[in-house]
Amino acid sequence: MIRICLSLWLATLFASTARAEDQAGAAETLRLARRLNEAFVSVAQTVSPSVVVIKVTQKLPPAETGEEGEFEKLPPGFWRRFHEQFERPDTIRGEGSGIILREDGYILTNGHVVEDAESIEVTLKDGRSFQAAVRGSDAQSDIAVLKIEARGLPVARMGDSAKTRVGEFAIAIGAPYSLDYTVTFGHISAKGRGNVVRGLEGAAMDQDFIQTDANINPGNSGGPLVNIEGEVIGMNTLIRGMRTGIGFAIPSNLAREVAEKLISEGRFARTWLGIGIRALRDDQELKKRFEGVTDGVLVSSLAPTGPAVKSDLKPGDVITSVDGQSVATAQQLRNEVRKKKPGQSVKLGVVRDGKPKTIKVSAGEWAAPAPK
Repeated sequence: MIRICLSLWLATLFASTARAEDQAGAAETLRLARRLNEAFVSVAQTVSPSVVVIKVTQKLPPAETGEEGEFEKLPPGFWRRFHEQFERPDTIRGEGSGIILREDGYILTNGHVVEDAESIEVTLKDGRSFQAAVRGSDAQSDIAVLKIEARGLPVARMGDSAKTRVGEFAIAIGAPYSLDYTVTFGHISAKGRGNVVRGLEGAAMDQDFIQTDANINPGNSGGPLVNIEGEVIGMNTLIRGMRTGIGFAIPSNLAREVAEKLISEGRFARTWLGIGIRALRDDQELKKRFEGVTDGVLVSSLAPTGPAVKSDLKPGDVITSVDGQSVATAQQLRNEVRKKKPGQSVKLGVVRDGKPKTIKVSAGEWAAPAPK
């Protein structure tokens, strides 16, 4: 009898202890959730004042009259009466976001947000609005800096994008679809994304994007992607498809590098070698042709007017280093060359016919092609 009572007492004690532990565990989980919740709230409250909404007016090109060619048989005056009934606007309006870089009115945004703008209006979180001018823009990185006449602005805290890790929380703030100061969150999905912008023009662009599943949409362009510490680690730039959860941001280190030059000089003197390139790691069949070369960037062509055409570099060479710094991808090569000044001699470590060589190239300044 005593043994049965003791067993029942022990069972009751163990059950009571288990319930207490479950309750304590649930309470601790709730405390952690509350702390995480407050962290997100704190980031939104801290970062939002350093974000701006950008409204742009762009002039449309002249409309075609349509009174020639395939439409020449339409009644005389048709297009005049058509435009009188359905008036075509002379301008269109666009919207994006921006990041306050300096308290004296310098603002970071995307080049495509303010491209061909006739007027730019910047609105702060406190409701104040200013007319802005483009201080400078770099087409290959899609980075632009605006200037407004203001002082004492709340400045964004820029983080080190090189230290950002895949899997970290990522928070986007901007004005998607004219919904100002929208906050969304997700994670860093990947780093070093290249070949995101396709086509001949995109192939030469700086493409070292941070990929995120934080929800970004049209209007977020130019706004910040921040970490849980409230540091800007990227500038939201583009998306792949609508509602896919795939967005891309320019790393903060690249944005800061270009922006500082645009602020100080009004332009970014971009260094180039004038070569067509392909990374061996991107093409296994190509890699097999260069037995003994574990990684590198193949020189596929030389631009007729580029700096490299005057050097000993040849198509078929595999570049493995720039001034001693190893390069394995096209973007790594661009990053190293971009650090040089136009006219500076660059030592390229290359492999030709299976043998290592060092080739010097005097870097030049890249000039944007004239519009067609």
